Amino acid sequence: MATLKFLSIFIIYFAIVLGFVNSQGIEVGFYKKTCPNVEKIVKKAVVDYVSIAPTLAAPLLRMHFHDCFVRGCDGSVLLNSTKSNQAEKDAIANLSLRGFQVIDAAKSALEKQCPGVVSCADILALVARDAVSLINGPTWQVPLGRRDGRVSILSEATTNLPTPFDNFTTLKTRFGSLGLSVKDLVVLSGGHTLGVSHCFSFGSRMYNFTGKGDMDPNMDQKYIAQLKTKCKPNDVTTTVEMDPGSFKTFDIDYYTLVSKRRGLFVSDATLLTDKQTKAYVLAQLSSSGSTFLRILGCQW
Repeated sequence: MATLKFLSIFIIYFAIVLGFVNSQGIEVGFYKKTCPNVEKIVKKAVVDYVSIAPTLAAPLLRMHFHDCFVRGCDGSVLLNSTKSNQAEKDAIANLSLRGFQVIDAAKSALEKQCPGVVSCADILALVARDAVSLINGPTWQVPLGRRDGRVSILSEATTNLPTPFDNFTTLKTRFGSLGLSVKDLVVLSGGHTLGVSHCFSFGSRMYNFTGKGDMDPNMDQKYIAQLKTKCKPNDVTTTVEMDPGSFKTFDIDYYTLVSKRRGLFVSDATLLTDKQTKAYVLAQLSSSGSTFLRILGCQW
């Protein structure tokens, strides 16, 4: 029960932190008069794709995160580059995003029933919720009414989006610029419980951490040996599960991996370098997530 309680609060908190970044005037039931079936229409599109390809859940959740982290939750991550401007979608951090066809399918269906009404930003928020729910995660109410942005700039995504290579200072600065705390940082990092990563996102930790052909001493050496059987030097195509054994399931195993120095990224390992974030990670191990509410000062 504690684990289920943690997951429910985790994802609701995740949604709140993301969904309200620069999203003013949003509310549950925003389209009840103008497009009353919006949630049913979006969910059908998500079911059509995620039921066949469950691995799409992770990139869809990540897409929502990336959209909100730059200029707020405004759908700008969906905009294409023009001759005069390179868009967020073309930033290195966004090149591996998948699932745009799900957004397109939902948008197309909505335009048939409610043309010009539902924003792409709201579709993204709903798709992220429904994708998580379909892989045995919890569900939650999504306040709607976001407005789509008309500006999408590659350099802003490059500058603002967290990367797998960020240390604690950099992550704290990036999250702090949005008014997010180090606790928010740890909670949102838990999204790494889903999905896979290309080897190049953590390859230097195995083969050339300081430029001398060495391994990262902050990563479990036995785990490095396992990863080397899958990822060869300069491998840019192979993918590895971020949460081995349950990468298709929304659970709290991510924190166990981090505590054992088995998080894939430098950005995962850095959670153990700060007293406050380390305390949070370790607290989850002794309580199956139930201390999450106490640390955040929330009540159930």
